Amino acid sequence: MHEMALTENVVEIVCEEARKQGFDRVRIVRLRVGDMAAVEPEALRFCFDAVSRGTAAEGAALEIRRAPGEGRCLDCGEAVPREARFADCPACGGRRVQLTSGDELRVEELEVD
Repeated sequence: MHEMALTENVVEIVCEEARKQGFDRVRIVRLRVGDMAAVEPEALRFCFDAVSRGTAAEGAALEIRRAPGEGRCLDCGEAVPREARFADCPACGGRRVQLTSGDELRVEELEVD
């Protein structure tokens, strides 16, 4: 389950920010997870509870905001929605669609005490 390693990295980022900015406790961690990121949100939630024990993030709520897949067709130049990473362009049928959004996993915001 790669979500465990991803969640460990998220908690490390949160704890590093706690040290840098001098806060003791995180109340909410807001993540942005792309629909094409191959990450299961419920697995992240499960792992977060385990990984955050004994850290500034212990007991924090984990809010996950989904980011839809989007791309730009290199054949017709259109910005198009992406439901599958390697699908044809819905506008022209071209196969050269560059993913521009939807594969991210990032900490967007923290609410702290």
